[in-house]
Amino acid sequence: MALPSASTALSTTDSDLHLPTPTLESQSSALLHTVSEHGGYAYVSMASRAAAGDVRAAEAAREMAWEQLHSGPWHSVLPVWRDAYAMACLHVAKLHFAAGEFSEALRALDMGLLMGGPLFKSDLHAAVSKVSAKSSAAAAARVSEENGPNLDRRLVREDLKASEMVGVLPPKSLSCQMVVKKSGLSLEGFLREHFLPGWPVILTDCMGHWPARTKWNDMDYLLRVAGDRTVPVEVGKNYLYPEWKQELITFSQFLERIRGTDSSSGVPTYLAQHPLFDQINELRDDICIPDYCCAGGGELRSTNAWFGPAGTITPLHHDPHHNVFAQVVGKKYIRLYRASLSEELYPHTETMLCNSSQVDLDNIDEKEFPKVQDLEFLDCILEEGDMLYIPPKWWHYVRSLTTSMSVSFWWSDYDGSATS
Repeated sequence: MALPSASTALSTTDSDLHLPTPTLESQSSALLHTVSEHGGYAYVSMASRAAAGDVRAAEAAREMAWEQLHSGPWHSVLPVWRDAYAMACLHVAKLHFAAGEFSEALRALDMGLLMGGPLFKSDLHAAVSKVSAKSSAAAAARVSEENGPNLDRRLVREDLKASEMVGVLPPKSLSCQMVVKKSGLSLEGFLREHFLPGWPVILTDCMGHWPARTKWNDMDYLLRVAGDRTVPVEVGKNYLYPEWKQELITFSQFLERIRGTDSSSGVPTYLAQHPLFDQINELRDDICIPDYCCAGGGELRSTNAWFGPAGTITPLHHDPHHNVFAQVVGKKYIRLYRASLSEELYPHTETMLCNSSQVDLDNIDEKEFPKVQDLEFLDCILEEGDMLYIPPKWWHYVRSLTTSMSVSFWWSDYDGSATS
């Protein structure tokens, strides 16, 4: 039998480190023409050189598109520049991948998914799958080398004592009306008893079949499937504070922070309200859309991740949609006020914050907000495996009591409205 020639072996290796991008190849000419019509001649020049294998040109094209994305308010950015940014990210990723630089390739692809337009989404997702396969193998080998035989790799390792829990909660917590818990509630019962009346409920024994229930408390698993992925995080007490900011970091860096091993970060880091499951398929496959989200015959609006350490807070606010909030790992305290109490909860007057209260429940200023103290509320400790139904416009405050991983499912009614 004849041995493969050197050229055959080389082509096999080249193919293994090549990212197929069919949409890029079929749509690039048209996109570059549109970009040139909007004055992006320098970008077109760099993108053309990037397609020929010039990594510096690819980086330059990405930087030019990035500047366009930040030239004004997000809603005013021309869609063509979002697609141009995704195109440049694909070029950068292809060249890094060909050089065996898998982490750099994944970062470029994630930036394309996070900030780019829809034109090249299919190419980006397909490329992520191929690069992730290489990156995951390297991550698994790394984890195997670093771990000792008896090392505890659980994300949440200790149960919270009642005395520790009460000490960090807002005044009057767990002293008013508790949210009712119901096990195995039928969809008909949920519709009749909670969805139509617009009343919260904790749904138990609904998540036992989710792979996430065991996998997400395993650091090794999370590092293997998501460690090199880039995610947006919030840094600071919460979004109402001037010191609050957003950063882009790898998921492994995020895990280091929430485990407290990154001493450079003295404030909480929270992966909050991010469509992580549109970005990382492996984590999406670990969860299931609850049947309760079919209530009202509407459609699912968004599925978001809420991952963070103990002490992260989402301040008192309301949302426009029905919400099933699933607690996968850890525990959270949640307080709810009826939608009819909006005036007494002092919403912010600015348009961007009108769904958020000015009241800090952890430190209520009774002189400035005298109506709050005597308001009735519902509250609960959401345990692992619990789901909380929050009706539209109900005000809610959320505090992580342990390291926590939660998923929110927002959906609307059949007519497109949020209210029942």
